[in-house]
Amino acid sequence: MAGAPTSLGFSVRRRERELVAPARPTPYEFKMLSDIDDQDILRFNRSGISFYRHNPNQDGVDPVTVIRAALSEALVHFYPLAGRLRELRPTRKLVVECTGEGVVFVEADASFRMDDLGDGTSTRTVAPPAKTLFGRLR
Repeated sequence: MAGAPTSLGFSVRRRERELVAPARPTPYEFKMLSDIDDQDILRFNRSGISFYRHNPNQDGVDPVTVIRAALSEALVHFYPLAGRLRELRPTRKLVVECTGEGVVFVEADASFRMDDLGDGTSTRTVAPPAKTLFGRLR
């Protein structure tokens, strides 16, 4: 297939969102954002979905279980990602409260093949609105 189609009709079955926490306890602390990272213009959410082609060497292995476990292990080393962004008053300074709560994880199945998305690369990412991915976040 030469390029990605302009319109692709398909259905998606999305499961309930869940939090994936670090596999082991992580430090509880506050991490201040740098002045460069704390600019008002950078205060937006970025969401995305990654698609992964089936690996025939992994037949019989549930890919969702593998991804969930790997994410949990990665959060031990990148533990601020499992925390929550807070705004200090009255300065509006942003900090990450390293709570170890986890990150949102949503499993979904769609009624199309990877080849339907375009050139057949092994990994594809699209960025629909966060509300579409996770429902109401607050």
